[in-house]
Formats: sequence, structure tokens, C-alpha cells
Amino acid sequence: MALVFSVLLLALCENIASGAQSTSTSTPGALNYELPTSEYETPDTFNAGIVGPLYQMVHIFLDVVQPNDFPEEMVRKIIQRNFDFSVDSKEIAYYEIGILICAILGLLFIILMPLVGCFFCMCRCCNKCGGEMHHRQKQNEPYRRKCLAVSLLVICLLMSLGIMYSFVANHQVRTQIKRTQKLAESNFRDLQVFLSETPKQIDYILAQYNTTKNKAFSDLDGIDSLLGGRIKDQLKPKAIPVLDEVSAMTKAIKQTRDALQSMNSSLESISDGSTQLSARLTFVRNNIETSLNSSDCASDPARRICDSIRPGLSNLGSNHNSSQLPSVDGELNTVKDISKTDLESLVKKGYSAIDEIPGKVGDQTVAVIEDVKKALDSISSKVVNVSKSIPIEEVLFEVSGYINNSKSYFHQELPKVEEYDSYWWLGSLIACFLLTLIVTFFFLGLLCGVCGYDKRATPTTRGYVSNTGGIFLMVGVGFSFLFCWILMILVVLTFVIGANVEKLLCEPYANKKLLQVLDTPYLIKEEWQFFLSGLILQNSNINLTFEQVYRDCKGGRGVYATFHLDNVFNISENFNIEKYTKKMMNELKNLNVNIDGIELLDKTGRKSLHDFAHSGIDAINYSMYLKETEKSPTKVDLLAFASSLEAKANQLPDGKLKQALNTDAQEIRIIHQQQVLPLQQSLNTLKESVRTLKHTSEKLPEKVNKIIESLDSAQNFLTNNISSIIIEETTKFGGTIVGYFEHYLNWVLYAITEKMTSCKPLVTAMDSAVNGVLCGYGADPLNLFWFGIGKATVLLLPALIIAVKLAKYYRRMDSEDVYDDSSVSGTWHFTL
Repeated sequence: MALVFSVLLLALCENIASGAQSTSTSTPGALNYELPTSEYETPDTFNAGIVGPLYQMVHIFLDVVQPNDFPEEMVRKIIQRNFDFSVDSKEIAYYEIGILICAILGLLFIILMPLVGCFFCMCRCCNKCGGEMHHRQKQNEPYRRKCLAVSLLVICLLMSLGIMYSFVANHQVRTQIKRTQKLAESNFRDLQVFLSETPKQIDYILAQYNTTKNKAFSDLDGIDSLLGGRIKDQLKPKAIPVLDEVSAMTKAIKQTRDALQSMNSSLESISDGSTQLSARLTFVRNNIETSLNSSDCASDPARRICDSIRPGLSNLGSNHNSSQLPSVDGELNTVKDISKTDLESLVKKGYSAIDEIPGKVGDQTVAVIEDVKKALDSISSKVVNVSKSIPIEEVLFEVSGYINNSKSYFHQELPKVEEYDSYWWLGSLIACFLLTLIVTFFFLGLLCGVCGYDKRATPTTRGYVSNTGGIFLMVGVGFSFLFCWILMILVVLTFVIGANVEKLLCEPYANKKLLQVLDTPYLIKEEWQFFLSGLILQNSNINLTFEQVYRDCKGGRGVYATFHLDNVFNISENFNIEKYTKKMMNELKNLNVNIDGIELLDKTGRKSLHDFAHSGIDAINYSMYLKETEKSPTKVDLLAFASSLEAKANQLPDGKLKQALNTDAQEIRIIHQQQVLPLQQSLNTLKESVRTLKHTSEKLPEKVNKIIESLDSAQNFLTNNISSIIIEETTKFGGTIVGYFEHYLNWVLYAITEKMTSCKPLVTAMDSAVNGVLCGYGADPLNLFWFGIGKATVLLLPALIIAVKLAKYYRRMDSEDVYDDSSVSGTWHFTL
């Protein structure tokens, strides 16, 4: 079977090798292949169930009888000498010493028991050996009777336990035929699944080429975002930060222009407001002075109030001198001229030059991408041709024929096995029933004897029940002599066979020592160093061992790696990646992308930045403006002054003076509302504009020079490195496309060598034959059978001795001891 599958795999390898390769280190995460696997129904281990402890008990007994380790050297010698056992008879005898001793004891039992039974019968007929129907009473008679009864009961219970073991073993043998059939059917189904799994795996392997090709097509169709995007990502760290700085400076120019315009407007408003405020306050002050100089202030108390008003009149005036705040018309005109250059558009052109890279890559590679796709399609057609050329169906058909023939042979021979099994079952059942009959007589004898025994009755007057018990015991003794030697023959035969199968086949197969023996060089064939490699690979020097094959198959490894088929057809050497990737690489080398001429900012934009740096806004005396804006529009708070003036005027007597002063106070309030508040608003606006300009103009030339240096650095980077970046990213992109197919072909190599066509069902079938059928279904029940029968048969020997002695106490005697008065003097007589 293994040879057939090796031929199958060689056929696969030879054809797939023309389309597979194996030297790539690329393992794209987007491509994950997993061979389809099947679930097998046959179990790897065989559980004996509830009878397992009984089997283990027998194994312990065998370990005591046969404690020697598996004789590897002796087995090797026997195999090398073509199974000539006579040459190593001494070694065999030494190894089998425990089994031989038990067998000799059994033979002695077989020979002596019929002879002893014959002499015993003859003696009993001659009224010897207890045949005389006379019971001699002794002083400790009750104690002896009870001890004998208890001993026989215990022995019968032990015999019953052994008989029960035999019945269980016989039942197991009977049911194991059906279990064997079920196990064989399961193995045949697994082998059929194994055969059907292989073409599915081949189809899957070939189908994954389309998956790989579709992934490559997807990347080729997205070359603008993949290749162009990578190039863009390489340039962005150098270009985008500089463009962001220029864009920020563009916003600063707009803010400066707006701030200068606001500042200029504020200065004009302040100048006009201050002039008007000063004129109106002067007019009000003159009116107040005229009122204070009138005759109404000549006498007290008016004079005193007028005198208190005069000192504050000097503060009634404007607090600003418009000539101290020069205009910024020159700076504003300069910035306006700079703003005429649309620097924002120039910056957007720089951004666009970077963002348009993926589109340029896509436009420039259309023709090359089509050529690469054609190359991939040509490989695809070759893979399809490979799949059609694999002669897998013929090989699988042949192997399937072997399996079907084996299955037919199994079903053909199964009725014969069932027939032989029925003979064995019937014979074993008869043996079990014979022992059961003997033990039943002993139990009946004990039951009747114990229940019918009367202490007051003399041996000649014992009751019918007691007498029947004694008869039952003697019948049991008679059957024991008749059948125990026949039973022992059965025990010896099954013991020798079962014990040797367990110690020489089952145990060494379980611990793999048997496989190690078979792996001995030059063992099975003198000219072959390793038999398995010579059989399968036609080269016996290759280290292919049974143990290694068993281990690998058990672990689910593929046939190719397990049987070292690389020594017949080395896939690694015959896989040629360049055979299929060379044309693809040549086409990918034609990916010539031209992205030269990227200019982040032209000369006009640079000039605008330079002019802005030298616009003079950094030379404005912002401190003077800020200091002026901190002043109040008037020297005195007009509202407070008006309130004070009104309060003092109300102290005057009614008249023209009081009325005139109240009118002036009201006018001052109006001036505050119409002149002072707008002027204060203009001062606040001026303050904000000055602060904005001060912040913008702080180290302005240095900032602009730094931006221009960054522009020069970024532009030089683009000019000098863009070609190498394009080449590098193009190479990576091509390597990615090729890497998909290298990854696929590497996986094909791995799948074929390690995973495809797992030989686990073959090992499972072998385990089923040895561990399951031979050992679990055959040897273990057989060993339990002879263990139970042997235990019961051996215990017959003490049982019949005790039964003969105990029958004297239950049977009705023909004569008994009679005691008279002279017994006191030590003399006694008996009568018949």
C-alpha cells in the first residue's frame, strides 16, 4: 500500500514540478493557503471499556510470570536465520522460562489428575481413602467441620470469580467479531476518504494559482495608489511640511494686510475723533467759564460753589495728540503689492504636484501593466495544462481497486471467521458450564449440609438433607476428576498462545521495540541496509526506518516527506522559479515612471516671501502705539465730571447760573456718548491690530529666510532623489508581484512535501489490525479466558480434597462409634 502511494505522489510531483518553484522569502500576509483536510472516523486509540481493569490484572500476572524484557537480540537472530528456532533454543528457553514452568505445571496437572482420580476411585471402591461408611468422632469435630465448610466456601467463591472472568472473556470474543467488522469497515472508509482527499488537495493547489493571480491583478490595477502612493509617501515628509509653512506665511501676509488696513483706519478715526472731541470740550469749557465769571457767582454761597468748579475745568479736554501716531500707509502699500501675487495659488500648485504623482504613475504604466497581465495569463494556461496532464486518476483507480479487492476478500472470509468463532464460543461456553456445574454441586452440598446438619443426630441417624449435601459434594468431586484435566489442556494451550502474543507482539508493538527490531540494518535482507528504503526507494542505504515512518504518519505528515521520496524525485532541485518569473520580471522592469519637474514654489512666490520679509513692518514702533492706546480718550472721566458739576449746580439757587451749569453737564454727557465711546472703540481696534502686527513681524526676516532654506532643501531633495525613489519603489512593487507567485510556489512545495496525502490512515489501519483486532479483540479476551478458567481449575484441587473430608460430616454412615461405661477407664467399642 505504501509503495502504491509513493508512486502516486511521484506522479504528482513530476507534473507539478514543471510549474512550481521554491526560493522565495516573500510571504504576503494577504495570501493564506490551507490544504483541505478530511476527518477520519477510526479512533487512534482503543479503549477496552469496563473490562479494561480485568485485562490489566492479567497483564500484571504475565509480568510476574514473564518479567524479562523483549528479547530484541534474540528476535534479530531468529529473523536473520530465517526463523530457525532450533539454533537459539537455549536463549528461547531462558526467555520463556516463566511460561515454560507454568506450562509444565499444567502438563503435570493434566497427567496426574486422571491417575489420581482413577486410584482414588479404586480405593473408594475398596472402602479405602474414606470409602468406608464409618465416621470416627473426635473431640474437635465441630471446629474441623466449620473450618472445612468455610474453606470450601471461600474456594468456591474464588472459583466463581474465575468462572465469571471466563464468561466475560467468552462474551468479549463473541462480540469482538462484530466490532472487528465495524472497525474494518471504518478503516476501509478512511482509506477511501484518503484516496478522495488527494485529488481534492491537487485541485485546491492548482486553484490557488487563480487566487494568487487575482491578487496580483488587483495590485496591478491599483498601481496608482500602491506604487504612486508609495512614491508620494516618500516625498511627502520633505515637501508637505515646507508647503505648510509657506501656506501659513501666506495667511500671515493676509492677516498683516488686514491688520495694517485696520490700523490705518483706526488712526484716521482716532485723529478725527480727537480733534472733534477737543473742539467740543473746549466749547463746553468756555461756556462754563463764562457762566462762572457772571455776576451770579459774585456773592455767597454761589461764589464759594463757583470757586470749587473752576480748578477742574483745566482737565476738561482731549487726552490724545494725533500727531504722535504716524500713519502706516507705506507699509500697507508694500504689503498690498505683495498680496497682488496670488501666493496661495502658487502653494496649491506645489500641493497638487505631490498629489498628482499617483495619477501620473497610473497613466504612464497602462501599457506595461497590460503586458504583465498577459505574462501572468500565459502562466495560468500552463498551470491548467499541468493539471490536465497529471495521471492521478489512473493511479487512484489502481489503488482504489486494491482497497476494494481487500474489502471483498475481508467480507468473503468473514463468515468463515464467524463460524470458527462460534465453535470456539461453544467450546468455551461448555468449559465454563462444566466448571459452573462443579461449583454448583459444591455450593449445593454446602447449603444442604449446613442447613440439614443436626448436632444431636448421630452419624447413622443423620437426616436426608444433610445426607444429600454430602452426596452433592462427592458428585462435585467426581466431576472434578472427570473434567479438570480436560479444562487444564484448554488452559495450557490458550495460555502459551495468548501469553506469547502479548509479550512478543502486543507489548513490543505498543512501545515500538518491535519496530526498532525491524529497523535493524541488514536484518530482513542481507544485502539491504534498510529494508523499507530498499523496498520503496530501491536504495537500501537511505535511512528510512519503520519507527520514523510510523511516527511521521501518526503525526499527519505527508507521504513525500515521510517516505523520503526526494531521493527518487527531488522537487526542490526541479522547481525553477526563474522559469516562470523571468518574463514577468522583464516586463516589470519596463515600469519607467517620469515625475520630474516638480516645483514646490516658483520664483514669483519666493520673491513675494522676500518682499514680505523686507516690508518694514518689523521696524514699526509698536510700543508707542500700544502706549497711546492704553490712554483714556479724555483727561478726566466726563460722566463723573458731569455728575459732579450737576450736583454742585443743584446747590445753587434757582436762576440762570444753575440752569446754564445743568445744561453744560448734560452736554458733557452727550459728548461722552457721541465722541468718547467711538474713540475708545477705535483705540481698542488699534490695539488689537498692533498686537497682531507685532506678533507677525517678530523675527520676520529670520522666519522667511528659514522657510526659503527649507524650500531649497526640499527642492534639492526632490531634484536629486526622486529618480532613485522611483526606481526603489518600482523594484519593491515588482518584487511584491513576483513575491505572490514565489510564495504560492513555496507553499506548493511545502504542501506536497509535508502535508499533501497524509499517510495517517495507513498507520491507523495498522494500529487497528495489531492494537485493535489482534491485541484488543483477540489476545486480551483470550488471556482473560485462560486466566479465569485456569484459576478455577487450579482451585479444584484443594476444593475436592476439602469436599471429600467435609462429606464425612454430612453423609449418613453405616456404622458409628458407640461409647459405654468402660469408656471412663479408657476403653471403647464400636458396632456395625
